[in-house]
Amino acid sequence: MDNFRKPLAIGTLTAKNRLMMPALATGTGDEDGNVTEATLEHYAERARGGYLGIIVTEHCFVSEQGRASLHQLSIASDDKIPGMARLAQTIRQRGTLAFCQINHAGSAAMDPALAVAPSAVANPAFKGNALPHALEERELDGIVEDFAAAAVRVRQAGFDGVQIHSAHGYLLNQFYSPLTNKRTDPYGPQSIENRLRLTLRIIDAVRQAAGPDYPISVRLGGADYLDGGSSIKDAVAAGRLLEQAGIQMLDLSGGMCRHTRPGHSEPGYFSDMSKPVAKALDIPVALTGGVTEETDVKLLLKRKCADLIGVGRALFRNPQWAQNVIDDPWHRMTGL
Repeated sequence: MDNFRKPLAIGTLTAKNRLMMPALATGTGDEDGNVTEATLEHYAERARGGYLGIIVTEHCFVSEQGRASLHQLSIASDDKIPGMARLAQTIRQRGTLAFCQINHAGSAAMDPALAVAPSAVANPAFKGNALPHALEERELDGIVEDFAAAAVRVRQAGFDGVQIHSAHGYLLNQFYSPLTNKRTDPYGPQSIENRLRLTLRIIDAVRQAAGPDYPISVRLGGADYLDGGSSIKDAVAAGRLLEQAGIQMLDLSGGMCRHTRPGHSEPGYFSDMSKPVAKALDIPVALTGGVTEETDVKLLLKRKCADLIGVGRALFRNPQWAQNVIDDPWHRMTGL
C-alpha cells in the first residue's frame, strides 16, 4: 500500500488517508462574510469522491476587528451558522473530514482603524500597513471570548473539528514572533510560554466552550525564516507546549514569511522545521508547501517529515488532483 493511503488517527477521528487540503482563501464570501454558492461549489469540487483525508476551510474571522479582507468568510455571529452548516455538509457528505479554520487578523485587519497587535510595530508580513494599536492586557479577554464563541459556532455547524490560525503574520502569530512582540508583560517575547500564552488561553477557552471532546488543531507559523524571528528550535518547543495543551493536530507553516519561504520552492520547503517537530511530538503533524506531485507526498512521508501532507496550490488549480492520484492505475502500481 502506498504510504499516503494509510489511515491516520486525529484524536478520536480517523482520516482515511494522509492527503490534506489546507486552508487557502477563495475570496468567494459575500461582503457580509456569508458562504455563497461559489464557496460551496469550490469545496464540493475538491471534496467530490472523498479522495482527501481532511479538508481545512479557509480562515474565517472571529470578530469584525479581526477581519482580514472584504470577501473573507465570517464565523463572528450566530447568523453565520446556517451557511457554515451548508459548507460543513458539502465536505462531510462526500466522505472527507472537515475542519474550520478560525482567525483574527490583528495588525493585518482590513480596516486600519481596527488594527491591533501585541505591540505598535510594523508587521513584516504585511508591509505598508499602518501601525496597530498595542493591545492592553485587559483587552485580551475579549479576543479569547471571540475565539471560543466562534468554535462553538463551528461545532454547531457540524464541522468535525476546529483549527486555530496562528501563522502567516496574523494576530496569534504576531504574539509568537519576536519580530512583532515587544511586550514586557506575561505575553512578551521573554519565553516560548509567554509568546504562546494567548494561544494557550484560547485553546483552553475553546475546550471549555465547545466541549472537551471536540477536536482542536492549530496552524502554527513555527519559524519566520527571518533574522531575529522565530526559529525551528522555537517551533519544536512550541509544538510540545501545544501538545501538552491537548490539541489533536499541529499544522505547520511559515510565520512572518507567510506561506512561502524566500529562496525555496522545493516540495515540502518547511520540512527542515516539520521533521524535528514531528519527531518530538506524538500527535499528527501536517506539512504544506510546494507539493505538486504524488511522488512529493510519498517522499515526505517516507522521510518522516510529517504525518499528513497538505496539497494547496495544486488542488486550487486542479480540483481532481487527489482523484487522479488515487484512481490512476499507473500510480497504484508504483510506490516508494
